[in-house]
Amino acid sequence: MLDAQTIATVKATIPLLVETGPKLTAHFYDRMFAHNPELKEIFNMSNQRNGDQREALFNAIAAYASNIDNLAALLPAVEKIAQKHTSFQIRPEQYNIVGGHLLATLDEMFSPGQEVLDAWGKAYGVLANVFINREAEIYQDSASKTGGWEGTRAFRIVKKTPRSALITSFEMEPVDGQPVADYQPGQYLAVWLKPEGFEYQEIRQYSLTRKADGKGYRIAVKRESGGQVSNWLHNASSEGDVVHLAAPAGDFFLTVDAETPVTLLSGGVGQTPMLAMLDSLAKARHPAQVNWFHAAENGEVHAFADEVSALGAALPKFASHVWYRSPGEEDRQAARFNSEGFDGFDRSGREPARPADAVLPLRPGSLYAACGKAAGGAWRQ
Repeated sequence: MLDAQTIATVKATIPLLVETGPKLTAHFYDRMFAHNPELKEIFNMSNQRNGDQREALFNAIAAYASNIDNLAALLPAVEKIAQKHTSFQIRPEQYNIVGGHLLATLDEMFSPGQEVLDAWGKAYGVLANVFINREAEIYQDSASKTGGWEGTRAFRIVKKTPRSALITSFEMEPVDGQPVADYQPGQYLAVWLKPEGFEYQEIRQYSLTRKADGKGYRIAVKRESGGQVSNWLHNASSEGDVVHLAAPAGDFFLTVDAETPVTLLSGGVGQTPMLAMLDSLAKARHPAQVNWFHAAENGEVHAFADEVSALGAALPKFASHVWYRSPGEEDRQAARFNSEGFDGFDRSGREPARPADAVLPLRPGSLYAACGKAAGGAWRQ
């Protein structure tokens, strides 16, 4: 536990942190990669270039400083980050490296004095121990499962299937031929790659897209403009190629009893974790109502439509509603969608004839899961 003086000292630095903003974490990352370039093999360097990681770390530091006297408020964020860390195989000794560079950054940018540096050192140590202990539990749980493993494991791409103009699915089975660990529907895999032409090892997380079967895994990847890993997977990988995977992880997953209605809301590639949830519900023949709400640009990029229909047919009570932002003429002729336009309005600014709350009003006692940038805008609450 932190003493009152340490808490007060850390909180007193909040205005300085806010004033500095992500410039603080930019300095931190520049310093860390200069002194410990081996960490470039772990961090997503694309997120470094576009600034996403720097902003995310700054927000995390600011949140910790603001809630340092109420760590319980941070536990959901701690769980999300700890799960992500295990997919990167973060180890306790790396926390020492990060902590050293964080304190050096504070000193170099602000010269706050030893009292402030000591307070931040204590505060960082407490938070690091929270992560180290939780991540040790996750590693142990992953390794002790039937089919589980430590570190990374070699898998072979056994099936590569284009699902739309932008999304391709990859089915992978372990090279050793042994069983693989189960997972919760909604969790993800970390894919570790360093093919020819990559300057650094790259690690990416992709949602698992079907119910666990103990034999292999399936992910779906959206080809991102300028995305190094997604474009390699789409354009250069082949069936038979070997990739390395960390065990399934993630804090976003479906747990529901048989009496609970479920509505799955997704936009674009955000449907991938929802597919695993829908597959699990279908295989269990979930007796309560299941609703699938999905938003896509048009039929050209709408993936897994036939699979969703087949899974829905296996459920006693299933309804689906699809939004397209810019449907094509073929989409209209084939009746591939139900509503046009996002954000609760069509492109003319008028309310659509059938907004989501007209299709299915939100009801107490139901479970709602949402993923995807359009997921919050294709319906009204």
